[in-house]
Amino acid sequence: MTISIEVADLTSARFIELVNSHKALVLEHSPPESSHALLIDGLRAPNISVWSLFDSGSLIGCGALKIITPQHGEIKAMHTIQGRRGEGLGKRMLFHLIGEARRRKLHRLSLETGSQKGFSAARRLYESNGFKYCGPFGDYTNDPNSVFMSLDMGVDTKRAHSAIKSQSVELT
Repeated sequence: MTISIEVADLTSARFIELVNSHKALVLEHSPPESSHALLIDGLRAPNISVWSLFDSGSLIGCGALKIITPQHGEIKAMHTIQGRRGEGLGKRMLFHLIGEARRRKLHRLSLETGSQKGFSAARRLYESNGFKYCGPFGDYTNDPNSVFMSLDMGVDTKRAHSAIKSQSVELT
């Protein structure tokens, strides 16, 4: 298994299909009015950077980082294909996004995810890597279908930074 994380090709049919699968999965668990997952056009915004996760050339996931302000970023997307969940690949992408946020000198990294049972694994991943529950940020409002979490990049990332160094992920 050779895992790599690369800047995503947003024109790739494989990548567009992956993003559509992510949106469909979110809609299985959330009502449309509470779904904040972006389709491909939304990911093309100038303040969003997107990466693909590959295993030996096969696209198996993605992640995106949105810059809200020069000090505040948002994890805008994280997805691993169905057959590869539970292998720690989401954690690898999370570490990549945290590392990118550190490189960009962000002070805070936030995210919105669903409150439903289908999102419990994602919430556990974020909790176990220092994210704390918080209120809505950016343009979000209170919504019973949403959970908001945030990571103080100056304090909470020491554990994640150590883990990043120990990962054997090929980053390109």
